[in-house]
Amino acid sequence: MNTKNLVLMSMLIGVGAVLYIVIPGFNGGMKPDFMLTMMFIGILLFPNVKNVFLLGISTGVISGLFSTFPGGFVPNIIDKFVTAFVFFGLVVLLHTVANKLAVAIVLTCVGTLVSGTVFLSSAIFLIGADIPFVGLLVAVVLPAIAINAVAFFIIYPIIGKIIKRTKFETAITV
Repeated sequence: MNTKNLVLMSMLIGVGAVLYIVIPGFNGGMKPDFMLTMMFIGILLFPNVKNVFLLGISTGVISGLFSTFPGGFVPNIIDKFVTAFVFFGLVVLLHTVANKLAVAIVLTCVGTLVSGTVFLSSAIFLIGADIPFVGLLVAVVLPAIAINAVAFFIIYPIIGKIIKRTKFETAITV
C-alpha cells in the first residue's frame, strides 16, 4: 500500500468526520452522513479491495462513535462495510464512466440509499427497536440522498483538481 494514498484516504475520512460533527441534525437529531460522501470519493480515487476494506471499516467505526442514533455503533459499522463493497462493485461494473461527475453523483445516490437501508435494517434487527422503517427511510434517508448528492457535486470536482495537480496516482489521474 502506498503511504501517500493512505494519508489522502485518512484526510478524506477526517474531513467527513468534521462535517458530520459540525452539521446540525434534523427530524429528531438524525444527520446526513458526510462520512459516506467522503468514503465514496475515496473509493472512486482508489478502487481496489484493500482500500475499500480500510475505508469501509474506518468510516464505520468513526461514524459509529459519533452516531446520534440510539445503539447506532454496530449498525454503522455493518452499514459502511456493506455499502463500501456495494459501491465498489458498482464502480468496477461501470469503470469506464464511473469518474464522470454525473455518473458518480448517481452512484452516490444509490450508495446512500443502500447505506440508509442497511443501517435501518441492521438497527431494527440488532436492537429490536420498534421503529417505523418506511417512515425513517422517507424522513431521513431520502433527504440524506439529496444532501449527499449536492455535497458530492461540490466536493468531488475540487478534490479532483487538487489530485491532478499533485503526484498522487489515483483512478482519476491514470
